[in-house]
Amino acid sequence: MSPRYLQSNSSSHTRPFSAIAELLDNAVDPDVSARTVFIDVEEVKNKSCLTFTDDGCGMTPHKLHRMLSFGFTDKVIKKSQCPIGVFGNGFKSGSMRLGKDALVFTKNGGTLTVGLLSQTYLECVQAQAIIVPIVPFNQQNNILSRNGKC
Repeated sequence: MSPRYLQSNSSSHTRPFSAIAELLDNAVDPDVSARTVFIDVEEVKNKSCLTFTDDGCGMTPHKLHRMLSFGFTDKVIKKSQCPIGVFGNGFKSGSMRLGKDALVFTKNGGTLTVGLLSQTYLECVQAQAIIVPIVPFNQQNNILSRNGKC
């Protein structure tokens, strides 16, 4: 898939608030179990950075990979509550409507994972396809391999 798709896909949100709503919907889906969501604006290298933080259960490296990929969803019905999105596109369209880059930090059990969906990175490396770097590591700062072991 071409990196240009990230920008064109974001146009499904005509206003920034619909993109914010999309990201909030992800945090309150039944399988996430977040009770609290914080939205803040931080200054990073003299630029405004919109941050979303929740107290949900976090994602495994596999689940983060699927969230940052296109056309996948792992959402399930829990306690007779249906998830809001089922197409696997909301995070990508919402985050790219709000900015050119999305850096995701998540923790599930003892594994912390960082994923990057970045138009800036793709332009810099002149990528012909969307590349999504994902790095899982444990709490001892050891980078984990694909099978979850050091």
